[in-house]
Amino acid sequence: MKRIVVLFSGVGSNLEYLLRRLHGKKLTVAAAITNNPEAGGIEIARAHDVPVEVLDHRDFPDREAFDRALVERIESYAPDLTVLAGFMRILTPVFTEAVRAINLHPSLLPRHRGLEAIRKSWEDTHPEGGVSVHWVSSELDEGEIILQYELEKEGFESFEEYHDAIRRIEKEALAEAICEVLTCD
Repeated sequence: MKRIVVLFSGVGSNLEYLLRRLHGKKLTVAAAITNNPEAGGIEIARAHDVPVEVLDHRDFPDREAFDRALVERIESYAPDLTVLAGFMRILTPVFTEAVRAINLHPSLLPRHRGLEAIRKSWEDTHPEGGVSVHWVSSELDEGEIILQYELEKEGFESFEEYHDAIRRIEKEALAEAICEVLTCD
């Protein structure tokens, strides 16, 4: 069975979706790693008996030192793929040149790279928004796109409704992209 390592920084909703939908069925989540010692995803990983590691980026003198330690931790699990699922760190070539990784981004790239992508998408003039899953590269949100899910903005009465809809489809897109890359069906 193929193995993935999931990187996360927050509540862990994407991690939880992957654990429920894929773990033990189509692949193994070998480990979950976070840079945030307060991340809600820590308890989610533990509840699913998945090894979880906290690698606080503030404990390192610079991005490269953090990325070296992160690469070492990832490699110790020998994953077939590393999945960034709400991992809120800009990664250096120390990471991007060493790790085969995909990233979930809540906009239709190349539109709205970086932070606040959902809000930027809501406020732009395009009739649709969506999510992208792409290969991680040394340029922020610029790696080759694996897949995108579109969402028509018409019919949403508020940013909050649109935001929640984006959050729902991103989980499905991430799971589909992982299975596409790993051919885990």
